[in-house]
Amino acid sequence: MNRAKRVRIGVVGAGLIGQVEHIPNLRRLERLFEIVGIADASADMRRELESRGHTAFAGYEQLLEAGIDAILIAAPDQYHAEITLRALDRGVHVFCEKPLCFSVPQAEEIAAARDKAGRVVQVGYMKRYDPSYEKLLSLLPKDPSQLRMISVEVQDPDSWPFNQHQGDFVKTGDIPAEILADGCRRRDEQVARAVGRALTPSEMWGYTNSYCSSMIHDINVVHGVLEALGLETGAVVGAAFFAGGDGSHGCVRLTGCDAIWQLTHLFVHKVADYKERVTIYFNDCVYELTFPSPYLNHFPTKLTVSRSDAMCWQETVYRPSYEEPFIRELVGFWKSVIEGAPVRNTVEAAIKDLRLVTRLTESAIK
Repeated sequence: MNRAKRVRIGVVGAGLIGQVEHIPNLRRLERLFEIVGIADASADMRRELESRGHTAFAGYEQLLEAGIDAILIAAPDQYHAEITLRALDRGVHVFCEKPLCFSVPQAEEIAAARDKAGRVVQVGYMKRYDPSYEKLLSLLPKDPSQLRMISVEVQDPDSWPFNQHQGDFVKTGDIPAEILADGCRRRDEQVARAVGRALTPSEMWGYTNSYCSSMIHDINVVHGVLEALGLETGAVVGAAFFAGGDGSHGCVRLTGCDAIWQLTHLFVHKVADYKERVTIYFNDCVYELTFPSPYLNHFPTKLTVSRSDAMCWQETVYRPSYEEPFIRELVGFWKSVIEGAPVRNTVEAAIKDLRLVTRLTESAIK
């Protein structure tokens, strides 16, 4: 077997998603990737990374000076656009965790910079690489006229029940106060530009966490389903932030059929269970994806298809494989960088997702 060409990659951010998924997965894929270094603002984390054999940097600029081919951005969301644009300006390929940024204009600026640089930008929507999601797309009917409703419901305790068993996960608390203040200022300014006014604390929490950190995954999944069916989103029927911003809701009409798409996300902080369901109701069939917590590995997404033959109800459960979407998306990134394969999770997809988030938020805060 010919030895694969390795991508020299740097990682920005060694928080939860970096430690639990991206860094160990890059190490598992050492045939494809060489981790040149990891940047993190925490001095304690840098010492921890060095104890694990990594080269650690205080800032992403040092990574860009280290001769990398690509950068994986797992920094706080308000820094995604800046780091992506700086990397593209240096001719570096980018894998950026979702959300790509907080506003459509920022994402459009990234698309223009990507085209100018001629580099790959892939967004970390790992659910597009989920084997059960791919199976769903293969089973959808060719005729969408019988679609009645799409429903998304997420019960989310946040990450605490699912990182306790991760023996290598280390949480630090030494980020300098000036960096934390800069992050809050950037977040507030970027979100205000996105939605047209400053948000209240509960609205800000709903926008940045419930919509952009969690629900945006499901928005991206459903947009992929709609693309497969040849449908588009229409008017926003209504939206709301509730439960102090721990909850977000939206309802959208679909064009091309007489159907709606409703979506609800709620942080339920003291219930150590996670439920995420995307249900697609046709007149003669119901498809449902049930996702595990994103921090659990080797828990396959369950795809259930229900239909009836007269009075005989039938339910089929699919489990295509135990492959990890987080690993598959990194392999996809490598293929785009090295082999020129099409990017599956594009900037354009992120723009569509952010445009809907913005419309929902405008409805929620009017």
